[in-house]
Amino acid sequence: MKRLCVAGSLHLDVVVNAPHLPRLDETLTGGKVAYICGGKGGNQALAADRHGASVYFIGRIGNDAFGQTLIETLDNGSIDITQLQRDNGTSGMSVAIVNKDGDYGAVIVSAANLRIDKEAFSISKDTEILLLQNEIPEHVNISASQKAKEHGCQVWLNAAPARKISSELLSKIDVLIMNRIEAEFYESNLLSDKASHITKILTLGSKGVQIQCPGEELKSYPAYPVNPHSAHGAGDTFVGSLAAGRLAGKNFESALNYAQAAAALYVSTPLRKRPNLSPEEVLRFLQN
Repeated sequence: MKRLCVAGSLHLDVVVNAPHLPRLDETLTGGKVAYICGGKGGNQALAADRHGASVYFIGRIGNDAFGQTLIETLDNGSIDITQLQRDNGTSGMSVAIVNKDGDYGAVIVSAANLRIDKEAFSISKDTEILLLQNEIPEHVNISASQKAKEHGCQVWLNAAPARKISSELLSKIDVLIMNRIEAEFYESNLLSDKASHITKILTLGSKGVQIQCPGEELKSYPAYPVNPHSAHGAGDTFVGSLAAGRLAGKNFESALNYAQAAAALYVSTPLRKRPNLSPEEVLRFLQN
């Protein structure tokens, strides 16, 4: 069975609800707080696993209470965490503020995620897709992509948060996934000849998704209309379920449709129920 390798970040997310995002020097009274295991790497690994992919994870946690909570969440019985590294420092974390409309702003503190040892992990021969993000150092992403290409793996980069992509890494990417803000940051890079081999996927929230495969016209797909509780984590659900769909043999159009439905169901579900969302529920959502 072909597998998905997710090499990425782990954060404990502190999610606070507030009437709006605070302005400079403003202190708000929030409604509630939730502690959620996340980081783009962890979120995408869990989403891909939830939607049927065989997943193994590469990352790093610290020797603290946050790290223990993270490992307890990621070690769910089906994700292979034998290459999860640990050290004596602090684990990654983030703080997200969600407004009354479900939109949010967040700050991450990467900590242990910046200390991943690129010499201490391997990419197995049964890997079909390596999934990366920008919350771990670029030299780790380059090393992982080099090892993946030795086995003929596809390399996907969710280019978030936005940062410069080196030519060395760009040359190894097969699929690049961005939101609107990230795409504006990368515009000059993406128009270069060095990026002509890449399938580019642009997520636009309530306005849907766009995809451009090499040598093909740009295609747009509308979003499913829902009433969101919070958009926090929607992008990671989309990316993880999209990778799971491709790993299952779906073409891009079918995999995109499923991933959009998975993300729509995710944002319209209360936080406490989100970890239990299943592929069967996504399929029922698609049938309605």
